[in-house]
Amino acid sequence: MGLILGPVNGIDKEAIGTEEVVKRGTNQMLVRLPVTAASTVAVLIRRRIPAAYLLSTKSSMTSDSSGTAFTTIKEIVSLEKEIKKSKFIAIAGPISSEQSAQLFLSQVRDPRATHNCWAYKVGDQHRSSDDGEPSGTAGKPMLSAICSSGLDRVMVVVIRYFGGIKLGTGGLVRAYGGVTSDCLKTASTCLFKSKVQMGVEVTFDLLGVVYNQLQSCQAEDIKEDYDTGKDGTTMVSFKVDFDQVDKLEDAIKSNCKRDLVFFKNLAIGNQLG
Repeated sequence: MGLILGPVNGIDKEAIGTEEVVKRGTNQMLVRLPVTAASTVAVLIRRRIPAAYLLSTKSSMTSDSSGTAFTTIKEIVSLEKEIKKSKFIAIAGPISSEQSAQLFLSQVRDPRATHNCWAYKVGDQHRSSDDGEPSGTAGKPMLSAICSSGLDRVMVVVIRYFGGIKLGTGGLVRAYGGVTSDCLKTASTCLFKSKVQMGVEVTFDLLGVVYNQLQSCQAEDIKEDYDTGKDGTTMVSFKVDFDQVDKLEDAIKSNCKRDLVFFKNLAIGNQLG
């Protein structure tokens, strides 16, 4: 009970005491949350952070130079659980860097809550916070749940409203890790592959050969620059999947029978689904 998935178009919410009704068409979901938390989640549902946000900065790709692909969540999701009268609200969203993680945290944390614990993973960079809970009982199990999910470029914030009953160390670990894991399981995911910007200078008579190889490797944004190349040559630039770079280089060199020089730059990402 209390599961909220975003985005919801045309959402209409009415604050009723300490409850909020979220209307979607003829259906209504009664979400029993403190008004401040429910309002925060409702605003985030309307605001949708698309997966493409991951690629808004170069750090989103270069922070993990060894990876050719990663899976993340498409949009913000939220899940509420009540454990021994304490309310745990997990909010997960896609991020691209430490800076975007801090921005996400500032948008979803509730200053009136007892604790706002969080964890995130961006490539090989990861951080977490217990936010006043006993050391190792919140942030660490949250991060472990993120890593176990196989997701990357994702942050989870768990907001806790203390209900008067202490959970103990083991109980806290299970609560924070469990609500994080369950929240991530509700999320729709998408695969991103690294794209490499490349270029090669060739003579005009080899353009047909080069284009055939580019098409076989599904290269994108193919362009010719006659001002850059020497007389009788042109610079062909294109983008190709990270894991196709070596194959494409070898194929072009082999078919052109020339020792060509390639230029490369790991610059962007591509959402595959």
